[in-house]
Amino acid sequence: MNFNDRVSIDLGDNGVAQVRFTRGDKMNALDPAQFEAILEAGEALRAMQGLRVAVLSGEGRAFCAGLDLSSMAAGGSSPQAKLAERTHGNANRAQEAAMTWRKCPVPVIAAVHGVCFGGGLQIASGADIRVVHPQTRMAVMEMKWGLVPDMGGYALWRGLVRDDTLRELTYTNREFSGEQALGLGFATMVEEDPLARATAIAETIVQKNPDAIRGAKRLFRVMHEEGEDAILLAESVEQDGIIRTPNQVEAVMAEMQKRAPAFKDS
Repeated sequence: MNFNDRVSIDLGDNGVAQVRFTRGDKMNALDPAQFEAILEAGEALRAMQGLRVAVLSGEGRAFCAGLDLSSMAAGGSSPQAKLAERTHGNANRAQEAAMTWRKCPVPVIAAVHGVCFGGGLQIASGADIRVVHPQTRMAVMEMKWGLVPDMGGYALWRGLVRDDTLRELTYTNREFSGEQALGLGFATMVEEDPLARATAIAETIVQKNPDAIRGAKRLFRVMHEEGEDAILLAESVEQDGIIRTPNQVEAVMAEMQKRAPAFKDS
């Protein structure tokens, strides 16, 4: 699947979707067409049959260099228009480019390399897991241009980055490396080949009960957004819907028989 020649999706037989930003000649910078392609790709993933895990990466020299300033200067900043309007559930169009990965029903693993600035960092932060090359250049870049982060960063960075550290990085737009990002909280792990490691993690996840994986992702959202009572109830509701179902029984039998599981999509 290809969206505006800016994003591609290749779904493998094992249920791992390789989602690629394909504007490598522009370091996958965000212009209106790139925003639109990301939103369309996110919607496609939510409805995709056989999907178990998505791996998100960028072609060329960068994961995503952030906002395409040339398109902004040319008046092509339509994704930023009427920002308070909620066009995608709880988000506007620009925010949805980052939030769509959090809303995806299956785990999303970002493989980050090269440059990951501004909106690109917020998009990567929407993933469940971030595998980052140690020399990746990263920054909460918006203050450089007299702006604030406004693509979901404040929602996504809760629980990832220490509050005072995030404030310093936001106020100064100080650049940091992928290796430093691990200690700061922006990276889950650092690897010389982020895409290979991200794909290996995805191939491990597809060996787990897909119903339980989707349920676990829903629970993580409740954990971040609701209080203790709601979290406890949500745990019970999810487990009631999974326990003793065919895929859960298959997970047990495969483990006991020391074989690969044969799950079926619900």
